[in-house]
Amino acid sequence: MSSDAPTIEQVDVRGPRFAAWITTVVLAAVLILSTFQATVAAILLAVQAVVFAIGAVQGPRRSPYGRIFAALVVPRIAPVTEREPVAPLKFAQLVGFVFAAVGVVGFAVGAPVLGVVATGFALFAAFLNAAFAFCLGCQIYPLVARLRTQSAGA
Repeated sequence: MSSDAPTIEQVDVRGPRFAAWITTVVLAAVLILSTFQATVAAILLAVQAVVFAIGAVQGPRRSPYGRIFAALVVPRIAPVTEREPVAPLKFAQLVGFVFAAVGVVGFAVGAPVLGVVATGFALFAAFLNAAFAFCLGCQIYPLVARLRTQSAGA
């Protein structure tokens, strides 16, 4: 007897938190670098934007930080006991990508304040997830999903 209900793709909750810690370090480095080398900060932020984009499109397992987690961390930790759905995580990565892209543009066009503010917002969200397991993008996701459903029905 097979079920016609769709299965919801899920991942180990520790993977996105691991990725958030790496992201926090990268974004903090961007802010530090931006004080004396905006071009290098922009390049590092662009690399992080690519990481966000891969996570938004392919999901947390296939993102660079997800692959590092799977290869280096998973073999050394206890089996997964808690999972979370992938869709909100992909949305959170999309939000991170938008902030990183705005930051890159800010640094690239000579508007370092825009670059720093956009990076700061992304850093705040990454740190919330890393330190407190609070995914800001994941919290916003249900609202966006409901708006999309309502606009599709209109």
